Amino acid sequence: MCLAIPGKIVEIDGDMATVDYGNVKKLVKVIDGSYSHGDFVIIQGGCIITKLSGKEAEEALDLYEKMCLS
Repeated sequence: MCLAIPGKIVEIDGDMATVDYGNVKKLVKVIDGSYSHGDFVIIQGGCIITKLSGKEAEEALDLYEKMCLS
């Protein structure tokens, strides 16, 4: 099992997007859907699988931070 952490799209070029995780940026594939700069997304296997609202991403990142600090 793996844990997917929300990342923020900082650049899109065709069917590839750069997703920022704060200290790491990943180049990932955009397969389906419309995504824009600033969208929060979940990545699996190097592909965007879903978009999150800012509120959902904030809640998930807060929980992740609490898990890592305890």
